[in-house]
This record gives sequence, C-alpha cells and structure tokens, in this order.
Amino acid sequence: MAKLTKKQKEAQSKIESNKMYSVADASALIKDVANENFDASVDLAVRLNVDPRKANQMVRGVVTLPHGTGKDVKVLALVTPDKEEEAKEAGADYVGLDEYLDKIKGGWTDVDVIITMPSVMGKLGPLGRVLGPRGLMPNPKTGTVTMDVAKAVSDVKAGKIDFKVDKTGIVHAGIGKASFDAEKLAGNARELLTTLVKLKPQAAKGVYIKSIHMSSTMSPSVQVDTKRFTEQ
Repeated sequence: MAKLTKKQKEAQSKIESNKMYSVADASALIKDVANENFDASVDLAVRLNVDPRKANQMVRGVVTLPHGTGKDVKVLALVTPDKEEEAKEAGADYVGLDEYLDKIKGGWTDVDVIITMPSVMGKLGPLGRVLGPRGLMPNPKTGTVTMDVAKAVSDVKAGKIDFKVDKTGIVHAGIGKASFDAEKLAGNARELLTTLVKLKPQAAKGVYIKSIHMSSTMSPSVQVDTKRFTEQ
C-alpha cells in the first residue's frame, strides 16, 4: 500500500471516517482539504440502487448547475451555413461542418461538447467509433441535437452538464472547482442530487440513493448524508 504524503495525512485527519456530513458541511470541508497546487475540480459520486443493464433502470439526464462548472468548456457546433452566425454569437469555440467532420475522421477530438442539428446527425453516424468512447456523440436527450443551436451553446457555456449512471450503478459528475465558495459548491451539489431524485426509475425498488461522496481531484472523499435525498 502506498504511503500517504504529509499533506494527504493532514487532509485525512480532518475527515471523520464514519460521519455523514450535510451538503453544506461537506462542501466547506472539501475546500479545507483540497490543498493541491492548482484549482482542483470538485466531484460527486452518487451510488444508485439501480441495475444499468436493464433499460428501465437506466438513469441519464442533464442539469444546469446554478453556479457553473468553473471550467472553460470547448464547444464545437456542427451546423449548416445558415446556423453558423447564430452558433458563433452564442459562444461556440468552433463552428462549421464538413471541415470538422474531416478533422474528426482524422482523430481530432479536442472539444468537450459537440452540438448539432437533426439534419446533420446522418453524417455523424459513421464517426460513432471515434466520438462514442469519448462521450462526444450528440444526443437529443441531452439537448445537443437541436434546431435551437444558440440556446444549446449558451446552456453548455453557462454550466449545463449531462450525466449517466455507469455499469456499476454510480453517477460521477463535476460540480465546480475548489476555488468556488462553499455555498456555490453546495448549491451545485443540491441541484444535481435533486435532479437525480426526480429521475428515479419506476422499476427501482428500495432505497434509491445508497451513498454520496464528495471529493476534489486528489483529496480524500467526504461522505454526504443521503437522508434528505432518499425521503423525497
């Protein structure tokens, strides 16, 4: 087992191992133990009582974090010429169509989100093997395939994220940066958790949210009390 560094030991000592923290207390504590030399990301890992192998228990959705992600999200808008100006004005970093499709075929994926139009999806089908594993394939369910390109770009830039339960039943999502005020981290965390509660599949029986852990990039995790989110 790897030895803990002095900083890691110090951080670990501030967290009570068996204690369930409120969202507010967890957010404040993560700020206290996030002692990296960079602005670390703060993440939530939410274990759900679902079987993702069954279609009627898949949990996937989108949420707009009220205080943004703290990340400069690079957006590629794959649109027809009549929509290019709209996408640029909304803040898309890259705008075009055929030239970017060719770049993607060549292996270029230096973006965080791709937004496109229904009429363009046919051209993206053959690129599924490149975009799929990187989570970049646009999807109508997450609002990234739409005729309202400007709104889609603006929403992503403002802090809209999509999430999906993984094969082990856990939803991982970034909720901000360690430089955020604790109140903003807590606000973002509550928004995500409330959204997950609303998405509870009818087929999911028993306690829906089994555990919640908050952590920064290199910090120990803090266990969050699930009670408030399982009583809804």
